[in-house]
Amino acid sequence: MSFDEVGRQFVEHYYNTFDNGRNNLSVLYTEVSMLTYEGEQFLGVQSIMGKLLGMPSIRHKIVTFDAQPTFNNGILAFVSGDLIIDGNVEQPIKFAQTFHLCVGGQSGYYCHNDLFRLNYG
Repeated sequence: MSFDEVGRQFVEHYYNTFDNGRNNLSVLYTEVSMLTYEGEQFLGVQSIMGKLLGMPSIRHKIVTFDAQPTFNNGILAFVSGDLIIDGNVEQPIKFAQTFHLCVGGQSGYYCHNDLFRLNYG
């Protein structure tokens, strides 16, 4: 499977899980994983999950996806799209997110770095 296919499958799984049962996202991170969410850093599964589980109801709509291979068979995946927060379909918020996927973890790849930004314009 190509890096593009692996990256795409990871991203689709991530957002489907986030939108429908985000407590199951913990298996995608490790104790060395880091999430930077709007400039705030969270290190390790417990810290990352604390942030993610504290968010309101969210639905993601992926608009763009790009992937590149990195060292040691890793994958860099960049996503942009729309967030629907608490069912407010009238006012989606643009977002961008980058995942650095590394070989390992419970699913063959885990998210080593996760960077998220809202895009206000």
